[in-house]
Amino acid sequence: MADKKRYLFDNPRNVKVVLYTLYGSCGLLLLLDFVIHRHLSHHWEGLLGFYSIYGFIGCTAIVLGSKLLRRMVRRAEDYYERDELAQRQGEDHVDE
Repeated sequence: MADKKRYLFDNPRNVKVVLYTLYGSCGLLLLLDFVIHRHLSHHWEGLLGFYSIYGFIGCTAIVLGSKLLRRMVRRAEDYYERDELAQRQGEDHVDE
């Protein structure tokens, strides 16, 4: 198994680099929130971390909404296999 293909995130060091880059960019954006002047439409946009909280709530709503939607449109595991089985059985019973 020496020829086993290794992917980018198989190495724990690469995962740490990605996580530290993510943490660093989040920290940088938080610091820039104090420095950069934003043109606000509503007073609550000026709250510290408003956009990160808004984004978290939005992503959570998408996940929960997709779970609800999945329950509404879910089909049985053999949904397509039943159609194929019915077609095969219909072909087997054709009288000529």
